[in-house]
Amino acid sequence: MSTKVGVVSLGCDKNRVDTEVMLANLVKGGYEIVSDPSVADVIIVNTCAFLESARKEAIETVLEMARYKSANCKKVIVTGCLGQQFGDELYKELSEADAIAGAYEYGDICNIVAETLDGNRKLYNDCRNGLTFGSRILTTSPHVAYLKIADGCDNFCTYCLIPYIRGRYRSVSKEKLLQQARELASQGVKELILVAQDTTRYGTDLYGKPSLTELVRELSDIEQIHWIRLLYCYPELMDDELVEEIASDPKVVNYADIPLQHVNDAILRKMNRRSDGQSVRALFDRLSRKQIAVRSTFICGFPTETEQTIEELKNFLQQYKLRNVGFFPYSREEGTAAAKFDDQVPERTKQKYVRQLYKTQQAIAEQLNREDIGKTYECVIDEYEDFDGKYYFYKGRTYFMTPEIDGNVFVASTKPLTVGSFCNVRISGAQGYDLRGEVAE
Repeated sequence: MSTKVGVVSLGCDKNRVDTEVMLANLVKGGYEIVSDPSVADVIIVNTCAFLESARKEAIETVLEMARYKSANCKKVIVTGCLGQQFGDELYKELSEADAIAGAYEYGDICNIVAETLDGNRKLYNDCRNGLTFGSRILTTSPHVAYLKIADGCDNFCTYCLIPYIRGRYRSVSKEKLLQQARELASQGVKELILVAQDTTRYGTDLYGKPSLTELVRELSDIEQIHWIRLLYCYPELMDDELVEEIASDPKVVNYADIPLQHVNDAILRKMNRRSDGQSVRALFDRLSRKQIAVRSTFICGFPTETEQTIEELKNFLQQYKLRNVGFFPYSREEGTAAAKFDDQVPERTKQKYVRQLYKTQQAIAEQLNREDIGKTYECVIDEYEDFDGKYYFYKGRTYFMTPEIDGNVFVASTKPLTVGSFCNVRISGAQGYDLRGEVAE
């Protein structure tokens, strides 16, 4: 009988892609993938280590999976960023883990599983600057796939551990990306979501200049691909050419995820961000004129944050009315420059700032949703939900909604729809960040 392997994937969508490559490698190696950890012979936890909260979640998950050793499970293996950055410490202190592997050992995962089953407890994190790429087993809906176009980061923001965990920025060649995109399209993928630590820096290491726009144009030539979505676009590299491509290319949705983190000049400098408030506002003016919806994230309570700088953020949100926004309390990460800064903000104050900003954004989202009523949007159908005898009900998304992190459109139709299909939906109502409507005949 084949060895059954269960895999738990934590963290971001970039980590998800790594997990999908690992799953494909395991299947090639003759292992059977199971979704129920209680029947797995081996459980692999692919971890995130970006923030203290992520590391805590990872450890708790490993301990939870280790409990299955009292039943069927023989070994628990830790992979990913936690093993990459803290492998030595984990090897010494986390006895529940039977092997620790870093973020670039997925190509050797079959050997790691075999050696661990043989009773060899080892630390595998020799590779510091690899690239995880290859065939994948999708863990998303069959019509959606993330395309990881690069790894690592050269930005060295003062609050961030990513360059120390993942290394310097490394792009995947256009040839490999186009080949994988065609393979995904042939399997039924219709929406490609481009991700990296910084997608707008794509190609600088391989081609001597940012080449995201060129890549997007070539991906658009793949006939079966209907939507292309861009995440993690840094504002300083959102040039006119890329903005125009988003606005004019019918396959690129009019949406960009742009993690700003702040708009106050002094805080941006302390963060070592390469943009300032004026350039950000100039960019958002251009995006607004082109009717490009924006998702962003902001760090609240960074050292020197005050009520005045939070008010500046509120004014920015009210002026530009972003579709989707995430607010996160600053996490003081050992090993980053910002951890040594003076004027650290108390935890309770950070949480207060987060609540204030979410309250501001909630009012903006409600206003935007009210304005959507009566409009017709193209939507992708993600999931069947119910049938009441007259209407078929589905969960879908429109162009300004990324799976799992933004809202949904709840769709009613008098005729059955195919999951993964696209249709026009007339919006009739809204609740929170979600919309509802009926297929437009």
